Amino acid sequence: MAHRSPEIVIPNVRLGLEDLLAVIHSLDEPSRTRVAQALAEAEVDARFKELIQQLAARGPAEDITDADIDREVQAVRSAARPA
Repeated sequence: MAHRSPEIVIPNVRLGLEDLLAVIHSLDEPSRTRVAQALAEAEVDARFKELIQQLAARGPAEDITDADIDREVQAVRSAARPA
């Protein structure tokens, strides 16, 4: 049988940050852990998205070619293979 999360229904209620933190502090440990994981995932997603946008905005490198990259990849793969 699947474990159901407790539901909280608060229509038209506004919470300030301190109120929200108080609610989080009142949760049991597994629930706080889930909140922390959700926040960490959201942060990683946001940073990753920002990084992708920054990289996309940069122009291509002029001092390195696709052939150079291919050679480097092959060299790394060869070095990583057991002898």
